[in-house]
Amino acid sequence: MFGSLLSVFVASAVVTHALPGAKLPYETSDNAVFQPLERRGIFGPIATDSPAGIAGGEVACGAPPVSSFFAGLNPPFPTNSWWASYAAPPGNETAAGPWPYESALYNDGVVFGISTNRQFDGTSIKQPTQTDWRVSFVEHQGNFANHKATGFDTQTVTVQYFQGSATLTTYLVPGSPYMTFQFAGATPLLTSMNGGITSFNGQTLAAGASTSATGTEFTVVDSSGSTYLIYALSSITLKATAVSSSSGTIQASAAYTGVLRVVKLASASHKALLDQYYQVYPTSVSLDYSFTDTTGTLIFDWTTVGAGSNLLMLTYPHHRIKLQNPNFPATTALGYLTTKGWMYPVIGNQWNLLYTLTSITWDPPRALDSSCSAAVLQGLEYEVAQLSTSTPPVPGDFYYWGGTLAAQARLALIADNLGRSDLVTPVIKYLETSFAYWFESSSSTLPAYETTWGGVVDKAGATNVNIDFGNGYYNDHHFHYGYFLTVAATIAKFDASWLNQHKDYINFFARDIINPSPQDPYFPITRCRDWFAGHSWASGIANGAGSRDQESTGEAVNGYYGALLWASVALSQDYVNYAKLLLATEQHGAQVYWHLYPQEDPTSRDNPYPEAAVLYDTQWVDNVWSYTMPELVDPTIGDEWKCVIIDAYSNANPQVAAEWSANITDWGTGQTFTNELFFIGTRPNTNGAPICGSLPQNPYGSFRIQLASNGNYVAASSANTNLVASATSSSTAAVFSSAYVPNSGTLELVSTSQYVTADISGSFALAAIRGTASTWERFTIRQKLGAASGVYSIKATSNGLWITVGGDGSLINNGASEAASAGFRFVPSASVLENGIISATE
Repeated sequence: MFGSLLSVFVASAVVTHALPGAKLPYETSDNAVFQPLERRGIFGPIATDSPAGIAGGEVACGAPPVSSFFAGLNPPFPTNSWWASYAAPPGNETAAGPWPYESALYNDGVVFGISTNRQFDGTSIKQPTQTDWRVSFVEHQGNFANHKATGFDTQTVTVQYFQGSATLTTYLVPGSPYMTFQFAGATPLLTSMNGGITSFNGQTLAAGASTSATGTEFTVVDSSGSTYLIYALSSITLKATAVSSSSGTIQASAAYTGVLRVVKLASASHKALLDQYYQVYPTSVSLDYSFTDTTGTLIFDWTTVGAGSNLLMLTYPHHRIKLQNPNFPATTALGYLTTKGWMYPVIGNQWNLLYTLTSITWDPPRALDSSCSAAVLQGLEYEVAQLSTSTPPVPGDFYYWGGTLAAQARLALIADNLGRSDLVTPVIKYLETSFAYWFESSSSTLPAYETTWGGVVDKAGATNVNIDFGNGYYNDHHFHYGYFLTVAATIAKFDASWLNQHKDYINFFARDIINPSPQDPYFPITRCRDWFAGHSWASGIANGAGSRDQESTGEAVNGYYGALLWASVALSQDYVNYAKLLLATEQHGAQVYWHLYPQEDPTSRDNPYPEAAVLYDTQWVDNVWSYTMPELVDPTIGDEWKCVIIDAYSNANPQVAAEWSANITDWGTGQTFTNELFFIGTRPNTNGAPICGSLPQNPYGSFRIQLASNGNYVAASSANTNLVASATSSSTAAVFSSAYVPNSGTLELVSTSQYVTADISGSFALAAIRGTASTWERFTIRQKLGAASGVYSIKATSNGLWITVGGDGSLINNGASEAASAGFRFVPSASVLENGIISATE
C-alpha cells in the first residue's frame, strides 16, 4: 500500500526505444496482401532462460486456449487483454472491446455493438452489453473451429474466419470508430441482432421485403432505432432483407474481395467526418517510448492501409489529457459515450502521450517529521522484535503471504531511512528465511511455469480457479508479484550475495508482469497492462474471460512500484525507466477513472462522468474523508480498511490523519503501525505544525484499575480469573502490568502472569487466562470523552467494543460506543491513595 500512495519520479539521460507487440507489423501492397516484417526491438528481454527449473516445475492450466484459436501460433499468449475471451474457453464470451464496441466471436461470425444505455446510480456506472450485428460470409458453414487469430500485438488482434479458399479477416483495433472486415473470395453476410431492418439506403422495408443497392456507402436502420453506416473500399452490391420484425440480413450479390467498414452513426451530424476518413484503416499498432530525466513519452504508432496521416481514431479522456500536439476535430463531429466517458476523434496514426516520471524509489521525498520520530521508532523496535522472536511464515498462498512480507520489508527500509542499521539485519534475515520456501521443491505452496499460455502461477491453482484468487488462471498477477518483487528487492538492497544467488529466479516473477519484449519466448508483454485503456486489468482467463476488471488500483500501482524497486537493484536503467512509465500511467489511469471530481463541468471534454451528483467533490484525498466518515466511525468495519483512508487523507491533512491513526489497532496483512505513521509523518506539511503532536497512548506500567463511578477496584486472582470491580480498597485490588503494543497494550495480572483476554462475542467477563498475548489480549485505553481528566475508557481489540461493567461488577466488552463505556482510573501501584494518605504498597 505504501507504494500506491507515493507521488511521482525521474529517469536518466534521453533514450528512445521501440516496442512492437507479439503480432508482427504488416506492410501493404497495391492488392492489400499483408506480409510480416521483421520485429523491431525495444529494450531487450529481461532474460530468455527457461523457467522450467522453477521449484514447482511445469504445469498446464485447466483452461487452456481454445484449440483452434491460436492455430499456427505459439505461446506465450496474452491472458489479461481486452480480447482474452476470444481465446479462453469456451471462446464466445463478450469481450470488452474493441472500444467503443463490445464484441464476441461466434461460430458463424463476429458479433458487435455499442450500448446506448449508460446507467448511473450515484456511485457506479453500468452499461449493459448490446449486440447490433453479426458479420460473416455465406460460404462459412458455422464450424466453430473455422476461425483463428492470425496475429496480435499489445493492443490489437487480427482474426480470420475461413471456409475453403474464402476468408473474412477482421482487424480488431481499440479506438477505431469503424469495425473493419476484409473479404477474400467470400460473400459478405451481415445479420441484424438488435431488431429487424426497417430502412436501407433510405428505402423503408416492411417485414419480408427486400431492396438492393450498389456503391460504396450504405445506411441501415434497425427497429431499435440504431443507425449504422457500411462503407465499401471498392464497389459492391448489397441486398437488405427485413426477414421479420426482429431480424434482418444484408448480403452481397456475389463473392467479394475487398474491405467493408461498419460504423454506428450516433448522430446524423457525425456522417460528414466518417465519410471523409473511412478509406484509411489500421491493422496493428506498435509502441515506442522516449525518456528524459523527468519524463516518459508513450508513443502509439498504427500500421495503416492508406495514408496514416488521415487515420481517424477515437480517444479516451486520459489520452486527451496527455496527448502532445494532437489534431482534434470538434467534439461535436464524432463521439460515443462509454463507461469511461466520451470517446472523441483525433486524426493521425501516431500519438505521443507525455508523462512525468516519479523520482521516488526507496525513500519518501521528505524526512520524517520530528514530532513523529519517537512514536515511529517505538513501533519499529516493537515490530522488528516480533519478527525476531517468531517463526517466519511458511507460504500458504501467494497473495496474503506476499502482502505480509512486503509490509515487513518496509520495516527494513524505514529502519535504514532512520539510521537504525541494527534493526535492518533481523528483518532481512526474517525475509530470507521465509522467501527460501519459494526455492524448495518440497514446499507446500510453490510457483510453477504454466505452459499453455506462458507464465508463472501458483502450482496448486493451475487447475483450481478458487485457489489464490484465480492466480493459476492469471488473475491478479501484478498484485501478487509486485509484492514478491518488493520483498526480493529489499533483501537484495542489503544482501548482495543473496541477489547474486537468486536474481535469475526472481526475474521469473518480473518477466511475468513487466516483460517489455517480444523476444522473451516464455512470457507475454506486460501481461496485465492495457496500453490503450491506460491501466491494467486484474482479470485473467477464468470463467471464459468475458469481463475485465481492475479491482484494486492501489495494488496495481503498488505492483509496478515493486517492479521499480527490483529494477533499481537487479536490472538496467532501461527497466527502471520502463517500470517508472508503468507506474506513472497506472497512477494517471486511477486518477482519471477512479477518483471523481464532480466540481468539473459535466460537459467538460475530459470528464469521464458527465452525470450530475457524483459523490466525491473537490480533490479526492480531501473529500473522500467526509464521504467515508460513516464507515470510519462504524465499529463493525475493520481498521484494516480504515487505515487506508487515513493514509490517503494524510496527503491533505497529516495532523488530523495522525490523530485518527492513534486509534487504529489492526492494519491488515499488507500494512504495519510503523509504516502507517511513517507515511503520515512524511507527507507535505503545509501549515508547519507538528504532524504527530502528542499522540495518545495507553498508560504503561503497573497499575490498580479503579472504577470511576463508585471507587471500587478491579479484582482477579488464580482462584477467580474474571475481572470484577468488587474490591473496596486497594489492598485487595489486583495489580496489572500494562505493556506497549502499537496504539494499544496488554494487561497482565501480575500475581499469575496471565494476560487479560476479551472474547469476541462480548458475552463474557474479561478474564486473566492467557499465557501469551495476541489480538484478543489487546486493549486501547484512552482519556474518555466528556469525563474528568485521568478517567479512561477501554476498548477491546477483539471486537472493537468498549468495556462496560455488569450488575455484578464484571468487566465486559459489549459497549457499542464510548459513551456507553465505563470510566476507569489507572492508579500506579507504587503509590496508592487510601483514605486520603499516599502509601507505598509495592
